[in-house]
Amino acid sequence: MAGTPAQLKVKLFADGADKGAMMELYRNPAIQGFTTNPTLMRKAGITDYEAFARDIVASIPDRPISLEVFADDFDEMERQARKIASWAKNVYVKIPVTNTRRESSAALIRKLSQAGIQLNVTALLTLSQVREVVDALAGGAASCVSVFAGRIADTGCDPVPMMAASVELLRPHPQMELIWASPRELLNVFQADAIGCHIITATPDILGKLQLVGKDLDEYSLDTVKMFARDASLSGFTL
Repeated sequence: MAGTPAQLKVKLFADGADKGAMMELYRNPAIQGFTTNPTLMRKAGITDYEAFARDIVASIPDRPISLEVFADDFDEMERQARKIASWAKNVYVKIPVTNTRRESSAALIRKLSQAGIQLNVTALLTLSQVREVVDALAGGAASCVSVFAGRIADTGCDPVPMMAASVELLRPHPQMELIWASPRELLNVFQADAIGCHIITATPDILGKLQLVGKDLDEYSLDTVKMFARDASLSGFTL
């Protein structure tokens, strides 16, 4: 047994851009922060970035909220980052590890972090990227390093060894926190906790499965059989 949600040391952050879902999760003290990105905003039908972002930070004033730049040019990224950071003290500005031309964002990350802007550096998938980002953030403002462990797993690779190595790379830098991003199943929460990862950010569907922790597996088996029987009946199947 992995333990109970109450015993977790890893912080649970909610990933999404639907205000209703975010506010429902905000009422849960176990959810300690929020992250979003342009893809989630598009999925939620957001068309006015600033209006949405300002509304969210006004509605959730006391937990970290990560909001991502959407420029691909570093000068414009910097302008957007400074503007986004000005909206609230609990904002972390998400900067992708590279732009779409595979050019490293390290110089901009260093500049913004040294200027006191809280960053969440995102879309990392390799240990070399973690090393570069940690070096860029060293000595700067509070920051997060977001490694997409779920995408690593999607390629058939076990992300746990890399995430554990990333924890060690961040260890000398107490102002940095490692995020296990894009989890694919609830088990990832307990894996992240076991290696000492600071944060895991998950969508509401995964966070909702926390209620299943400790469920009797014989009962869960019966629930599954009942689900199949119910759906077969509702579908009106005959042979």
